[in-house]
Amino acid sequence: MNDYKKAYIAGGCFWGMEELFRVRPGVRDTEVGYLGGDNENPTYRNHPGHAEGIEITYDPRETSFKKLLDYFFRIHNPTTLDQQGNDRGSSYRSTIFFKNEEEKKTSEAVIKMVNDSGRWKGDAVTTLEPFTVFWAAEPEHQDYLIKHPNGYTCHFERFDSFLKEQKQA
Repeated sequence: MNDYKKAYIAGGCFWGMEELFRVRPGVRDTEVGYLGGDNENPTYRNHPGHAEGIEITYDPRETSFKKLLDYFFRIHNPTTLDQQGNDRGSSYRSTIFFKNEEEKKTSEAVIKMVNDSGRWKGDAVTTLEPFTVFWAAEPEHQDYLIKHPNGYTCHFERFDSFLKEQKQA
């Protein structure tokens, strides 16, 4: 029996987010899908109000929710409203879907840390939304950049850890 946990985030096109998170220490699985929208059983062609997000299954003995969020804020631009790279619209918003008060407080603290760092030209517009349900995307979207190694992504590591700065302060 494992004691794995799940985290739910959105920060632009889910393909690039999944590709980078899948190889993080402590991450056991990733799945792309839709969160926070208006319809049940959303699809790539019909997901009004949903963000393209990822479900991250992780081992809390090897990583933490806070460390996952630290990485999240390093691989996408949290200061652009409803946009990442060429992708525009609420599907590409920066959002953390928290499951409990502890995750909400951790999210707020990490956002403050990111804003206080001054690394981005503006403050994060990342929203916090209560987690309700994760709808897995269609099979062709799972592991997309493994299947299409030259496929589109606007995600990449921009900075070292924000957590390192916090320890020095």
